[in-house]
Amino acid sequence: MSHQTFANQICSKSQTILNSGEVDFEQDWKSLSSSLREIHTKNASSLSFEELYRKAYKLVLKKKGESLYNKVKEFEENWLAHEVRPRILDDLPSSLLAVQDGAQLSANERRDAGEKLLQSLKSAWEDHNLCMNMTTDVLMYMDRVYCADNRKPSVFVASMGQFRDYVLRTPLPDRDTLTIASLLYKVILDQIQMDRDGDIINTALVRSCAYMLEGLYETEDEQELNKLYITSFEPEFLAASQEYYRSHGESLVAKGDASIFCQRARQAALNEQDRCRSTLSTLTAPKIKSVVEDELVKRNLPEIISLESTGVKYMLDNDRLLDLEMIYELSSWVDPRKEELKKAVQKRIVEQGGDINSTAKEASTAPPTKPEKVEREKGDESTKPAAEKPVNQQTGAAIKWVDDVLELKGKYDHILDKSFQSDQGLQTGMTRSFSDFINGFERSSEYLSLFFDENMKKGIKGKTEAEVDLLLDKGITLLRYISDKDMFERYYKKHLSRRLLMKRSVSMDAERQMISKMKLEVGNTFTQRIESMFRDMSISEDLTSSYKKHIRSLGDADSQRAELDVNVLTATMWPLDAMGPSHRDEGAKPICVFPAEIDRIKQSFEKFYLDKHSGRRLTWQGNMGTADLRAYFSEMKGKKTRELNVSTYCMIVLMLFNDLPSGQFLSYEEIQARTNIPDNELMRNLQSLAVAPKTRILVKEPMSKDVKRDDKFYFNEKFTSQFQRIKVGVVASGNKVEDRDERQETEKRVELERGQMIEAAIVRTMKQRKELKHQQLITEVIQQLNARFSPDVVLLKKKIESLIEREYLERVGDIDRPAYRYMA
Repeated sequence: MSHQTFANQICSKSQTILNSGEVDFEQDWKSLSSSLREIHTKNASSLSFEELYRKAYKLVLKKKGESLYNKVKEFEENWLAHEVRPRILDDLPSSLLAVQDGAQLSANERRDAGEKLLQSLKSAWEDHNLCMNMTTDVLMYMDRVYCADNRKPSVFVASMGQFRDYVLRTPLPDRDTLTIASLLYKVILDQIQMDRDGDIINTALVRSCAYMLEGLYETEDEQELNKLYITSFEPEFLAASQEYYRSHGESLVAKGDASIFCQRARQAALNEQDRCRSTLSTLTAPKIKSVVEDELVKRNLPEIISLESTGVKYMLDNDRLLDLEMIYELSSWVDPRKEELKKAVQKRIVEQGGDINSTAKEASTAPPTKPEKVEREKGDESTKPAAEKPVNQQTGAAIKWVDDVLELKGKYDHILDKSFQSDQGLQTGMTRSFSDFINGFERSSEYLSLFFDENMKKGIKGKTEAEVDLLLDKGITLLRYISDKDMFERYYKKHLSRRLLMKRSVSMDAERQMISKMKLEVGNTFTQRIESMFRDMSISEDLTSSYKKHIRSLGDADSQRAELDVNVLTATMWPLDAMGPSHRDEGAKPICVFPAEIDRIKQSFEKFYLDKHSGRRLTWQGNMGTADLRAYFSEMKGKKTRELNVSTYCMIVLMLFNDLPSGQFLSYEEIQARTNIPDNELMRNLQSLAVAPKTRILVKEPMSKDVKRDDKFYFNEKFTSQFQRIKVGVVASGNKVEDRDERQETEKRVELERGQMIEAAIVRTMKQRKELKHQQLITEVIQQLNARFSPDVVLLKKKIESLIEREYLERVGDIDRPAYRYMA
């Protein structure tokens, strides 16, 4: 019968044992101690556990429990001290002690020697556990009665403490400072080190000894935190691990390869977790994880991230997504905000963005590589496909800037998604960096508007709705970064006005789609004026149709009468100042003198319009329109007439030659005097008519590419062209991108508008709040205006002072804490 089965039986029979008088403790203990020795020597098969249980039961019953308890402890103490411990010492390899004295052994020698100690302790521990389980069955009644009543630890618990004290913690012979326990810890640490170095060890054997340490406690109350494994071995293991990973980290950093560091660090963390499961204890898993993170990762990560040739900069530049994913993972271990990684990514974005800005500046200021080209107002059969490219170098630089920024944005969006797990903190940092370098480029608003302009005119031709939508979304993404949205609005309206008036948009649906996207992004206020421009165009179509019906109803018999298509623009909604010179100069003198037949049509329309809208005033913008003319060329083969599509100014100039005899000329001065066209506009239009190779309707003397004030102009009767309809494009007045003077003028107008908006915001806020402290007013006004531009605090203070002077506000309170009151 096994002792486990017997234990179950004796529990049921214990109640039947009768009081048989006094007991002979010494005689009974002699029998019990003899039986305990048989158990410890593994000769328990002949024992009667039922009889042994009854003897112990009687002794406890007769108040001999204390004596029995002490005798058992004394027996176990002697057994451990004189039987178990000597066996362990006998099995102890001398080479293991030699290592402690500084001897050098190979890894194999150390492993073999260490395994002998581990095996010896494992066997002793398992034997002790088995024997004490059998002993506990015999002394079960004593545990249940005597130990419980007297708050004594059970025999099993007491024997575990004896194993700790008389086996593990007794000093080795001639080595007062070295115990079996301390030697065990050193051996386990050495085995772990060999495992880390890639050597094969007996993990099951190490685990058995770690399990032994988990089963032993510092005190007899057996609290979880008092396990010998936690109090004695684990601190040494963690300290050794700290030193190892500190040194390991330094060696990895010295190699200068961030990718290898990340791989080794991540693998080290995985190995340690696996080691805790298979070799040591899961109790250590979170602690060793912290050691790896602190000593290997946290200590070295900033330097790894900043490595010039292999760090984050290199990874970003070369799209090393897996390496970036690893470095993100390591960063998340030691810093939830990933500050070092975020700084490195932000720094690189700003550097790359700065390179894009520098390239754009160099390209826009570089000398032109080709002769100046003619700006085409509409599609022309005589124009080759190459004309679909940006019309000049500066515009090309603008488009490339936007394309490069979008490409950079796409690159980092991909990295954020694939490597950084769409981390919100990193996304915020990236957004800030893009915003910094985009707003650090003074022409960002203008270039983005030009990007939309070029795409609306030809870039979206042939694209599907989905592709157009994607293109617009990319542009809107950049608009989101621009802080001075009022500057962008000004440029966008300028470019949009040209597209609308010259009918150059590929798709009006795409134009309206763009407005809808801008409205969602920056609000209704931003798009109100732009939407008004579309309304004007729609109303103008109806107005032109009504006017033509009106003319037909009058029964005008003049078959030569010119047809008029008119666009009536609301002056406050259209950027007339940015689209060209005003209709009047400083002296309020009309700039343009129209031919008599055209002037009659003007007056007719004005009467028609003002009859419908009394109180309004029409101002004709000669620099914005176009005209279709029919011209006769005597030298032309076949049909002598051709249709010319020209600007309004070109029409005015050409019509001067109607009454001029053949062979006669008009000087520049005469043309200027009779038309009153501004010099810069007249020169551009004359260049188109007399210099452009394919559209030399006029002949200039002397012939040169520039128009001068002493030039003479003849009608070119020998002009020929294979096309029936000829488009005469106007030579570009410089670049589409503003020059320095134009830029300064734009900034001046924007600053003026901003001042007005700041004043309006101050008055609006004070009218609602009645009285506010200075800082509160500043904060609220900035919050209101931030969606359009970043208000300058100095300008804001000046506007407050101006409003005080004009008695919109008054000061209240003392000088140190100023406040303001609204004055109705």
